[in-house]
Amino acid sequence: MLEAETVCRNGSETQQKEEVSPSKSSRSKGCECLVKAYYRVLQLHRVFAATWNVAGKTPDRGLNLNDFLPSDDYSDIYVLGFQEVVPLNAGNVLVIEDNEPASRWLALINQALNRPSPPSDVYAISEAAASFSFCRSVDTTASASPASALQTPSSSPLDPSRFHKSSNREIRRAAITRGRRLKTCTCPSERPRSRRSYRAPCLMGCGKNADAVESDTTTSDEEDDEVRTSSFAVSDVKSPAAAVASRRERYCLVACKQMVGLFATVWVRRELVPHVGHVRFSCVGRGIMGYLGNKGCISVSMSLHQTSLCFVCSHLASGEKEGDELRRNSDVVEILKNTQFRRLCKRSGRRIPERILDHDRVIWLGDLNYRIALSYSEAKKLVEANDWGTLFEKDQLKTERESGVFRGWNEGKIFFAPTYKYSWNSDNYAGEDVTSKKKRRTPAWCDRILWYGEGIVQLSYVRGESKFSDHRPVCSVFIVEVAVPDNKLIKFASGPNMKVGVEELLFAPSSG
Repeated sequence: MLEAETVCRNGSETQQKEEVSPSKSSRSKGCECLVKAYYRVLQLHRVFAATWNVAGKTPDRGLNLNDFLPSDDYSDIYVLGFQEVVPLNAGNVLVIEDNEPASRWLALINQALNRPSPPSDVYAISEAAASFSFCRSVDTTASASPASALQTPSSSPLDPSRFHKSSNREIRRAAITRGRRLKTCTCPSERPRSRRSYRAPCLMGCGKNADAVESDTTTSDEEDDEVRTSSFAVSDVKSPAAAVASRRERYCLVACKQMVGLFATVWVRRELVPHVGHVRFSCVGRGIMGYLGNKGCISVSMSLHQTSLCFVCSHLASGEKEGDELRRNSDVVEILKNTQFRRLCKRSGRRIPERILDHDRVIWLGDLNYRIALSYSEAKKLVEANDWGTLFEKDQLKTERESGVFRGWNEGKIFFAPTYKYSWNSDNYAGEDVTSKKKRRTPAWCDRILWYGEGIVQLSYVRGESKFSDHRPVCSVFIVEVAVPDNKLIKFASGPNMKVGVEELLFAPSSG
């Protein structure tokens, strides 16, 4: 047996010991092939996932996202899914998609994720990273620059104060991975890479030409490995202070897609962007007539190093009458059946997933709309008693996870109140007063976050308390294992002195 062992030295790698038994075909190909295939280490990355049904309300620049994006969270990847970013009326569903609210959400998220950190926060970031052995690097120079430079108003379209001055296209272009190269394919290349690149107006797929945009991010020629993502034009940053702030941004947008009211975004820590590839989208409509986009899902597929990730943002069929859960189950079945990701590369030796369950790690979030199988009065008594355990026993999604369409999926324990349905700008559930009695719904955990696959550990599962919508946002933090090739071993195996066969390597006596 060949043993490969990596010991944590800098907090970016977890101790990993692999015993590898090469196949007969591997034995005949020499040492270099063996090492490339079998030597790798696991990195632990912190992933923050959140879902929020915003009930068709458009945010203004003063909206505080702390209940959605905690200011003390320092994750490596942020997966943020929204439902009903526009009202689900006939105009938005059948006529033309309104992209302005999504652009505003982008600007607010960018502001929240890339907020300047006070000097005291730098130590906190370091401590948080070390305590969980996260793969993170900290810009310790951020606190050394004058605070006034970071607080100077920016002329960037992403500045929320410019909501009414910047076009939707300017906001989207400014948000996407500034000045970075996002690789279409990260598979090892057997020939030199072409220097050609494409100016993709948006790797996000926002806007009217979403399908065309997706095509722009991939190429039919497998030599065109890299996609040049949109970066700031000179006019976007007019002041030195704004340029300094831009260079210190910690997170870059790598994926973004809207389908009517559904809106999914993925942000990645800047240092990880070069290792992100195979970004693809797949949308499944399950609304009017069974295929329009007022209900359904947006799925995002991407690779990080050698691990495939899939993020599903969905809005399933509504309704609390008996039998409505069957329509939700049907939505899930059709989503799993019809979600198909295009293949970006034709190189052998690496499996590029085309279906949701083909991925190494999957996170499914959204307004799943599963209800509590109790009457309003029965559920309300349990909510008032904070008896979440008894209430959860009647949860429809729990039943589906045990023996239904979500069998095999995981969910953390719920220790928070049902997230739906609230009266506007209130802590009271709809129906608790005379004015909202017509809108009364049995309180339910409609908003959920599930995961599938090994190598995922959930650290937290909570809800936010923003009163912006009739839903409360739900957030979860995960530790996700990511496979990374051990470059030192690969380099060693590729050297001129490695002309030894596999069998000699395996059974040669140790030199001590």
